[in-house]
Amino acid sequence: MRFSLAIGALLASSVAAFAPSSVVPKSTALAGFTSNVFEPVEVQLADTTETIVKGGRNLFPLLPKAFEGIKNIGVIGWGSQAPAQAQNLRDSLNEAGADIKVSIGLREGSSSFAEAEACGFSKEKGTLGEMFSVIKESDLVILLISDAAQAKLYKDVFAAMKPGATLGLSHGFLLGYLDSIGETFPKDMDVIAVCPKGMGPSVRRLYEQGKEVNGAGINASFGVHQDVSGKATDLALGWGVALGSPFMFETTLRSEYCSDIYGERGILLGAVHGIVESLFRRYTRQGMTPEQAFTESCESITGNIVKIISTKGIKAVYDGLSEEDKQIFKQAYSASYMPAKEILQEIYDEVSSGNEIRTVIMHGDRTKKYPVGKIDGTFTWQVGEKVRAARDEDKIPLNPFTAGVYVATMMAQCDVLLEAGHPYSEVINESVIEAVDSLCPYMHYRGVAFMVDNCSFTAKTGSRKWAPRFDYILEQLAYTAVDNGKAVNDQLIADFENHPIHGAVVECCKLRPSVDISCDVQSSTKEIVIE
Repeated sequence: MRFSLAIGALLASSVAAFAPSSVVPKSTALAGFTSNVFEPVEVQLADTTETIVKGGRNLFPLLPKAFEGIKNIGVIGWGSQAPAQAQNLRDSLNEAGADIKVSIGLREGSSSFAEAEACGFSKEKGTLGEMFSVIKESDLVILLISDAAQAKLYKDVFAAMKPGATLGLSHGFLLGYLDSIGETFPKDMDVIAVCPKGMGPSVRRLYEQGKEVNGAGINASFGVHQDVSGKATDLALGWGVALGSPFMFETTLRSEYCSDIYGERGILLGAVHGIVESLFRRYTRQGMTPEQAFTESCESITGNIVKIISTKGIKAVYDGLSEEDKQIFKQAYSASYMPAKEILQEIYDEVSSGNEIRTVIMHGDRTKKYPVGKIDGTFTWQVGEKVRAARDEDKIPLNPFTAGVYVATMMAQCDVLLEAGHPYSEVINESVIEAVDSLCPYMHYRGVAFMVDNCSFTAKTGSRKWAPRFDYILEQLAYTAVDNGKAVNDQLIADFENHPIHGAVVECCKLRPSVDISCDVQSSTKEIVIE
């Protein structure tokens, strides 16, 4: 995670390239897509009708047609996503009887060669090699190196790709960077994206655990940025099916990087980090032991609240409370919604203007001089280690104050995206499903601090930057409002109770993975651990 980047051109770029789209009062959806291979279906999400493709192993026989013309797939990198995607693609294509080779491309001398070999890729089989050699041979180049490395190496990657090859991405960051410096992808290539709404280990674990129940994985968005061949949509959908996605929804690369980079700074990582820190201090001041305070804050979120949201929706958390606890929830929600939304709106503006992308690039340039440290040595997270070691899953409480703060932040995050015109499918996946079905299970298993310390460089940069902002604003504005007896904002609560997103989330819950992720069973997935 140490990169040395030339950023002069980035700093000199125009912010106008990232001007936020005009704000609209409610979600919008793309016009829909067609496929010559898969059968799209329409789903009603609140006030919009969206088009999706449902995945499943029953669709594997269609993969040879979706990948028509593709003989070699090069998966470039070996970070969070690459091990999972490469293995899922290889296994699915083999099961489908497709004569397609999946290879791993790594920089010369990378320590990841041994890890890739342990997963069945090898130089002897022609499925493991130096990255640019693999790129030159590939019909589909899936570029899964870090965002900062993509910004540094994109010209070399484009130059190495053979005529007619397709560029595949799992994040819109590179488009955001190219926009910021006034450049574009080469016009003679297809450019597609398949973006799993979860970390790589989740993609692999759910794929493995769902083999006996017609597949399970992580939902994915897909986007077609350039379609020179006329086959880009089917290839993108085939890629998503091969990864095991329960359903795929359409997006654009620009919409994806705005919602994704924003989301990980919000409720997916940065906000939950800040919420736990602030609540832990609040509860200890109120007289709880450190262990009880951690249980009532962090454990309540990762071990109870998100499990309800995953299967029943956001509002089910509130509906399941006693009347007394509902009043506590309302106090916390009413006091937390606007402070959280203030920070979330700022994050969205920073992302959509290009400022946050510049932050990531500049931070990458500084890491040789200022290596990124870990956060897990602080008192909060050390207490968390003890709590997890003694945990009784059946005794994890649902603290109504914690629920009010967490749900208010999640709803505020959704509202910022909806007001910016993002479709419900993207809003829900980036702000709800990825949190409750992918990231929080890992936080529950290893800790929030572990996730922050071991996530992607882009996500780590954002979480460490924005988590303190959530911590401080909740401490300064939300909790003081409650302590000073500020009345509950009845209109805000009514807006929550009647929000159209609740029905849309319930619909998406019906499309969730067929199994719950298990983080402690044996898996071939690679989980990066920073010592």
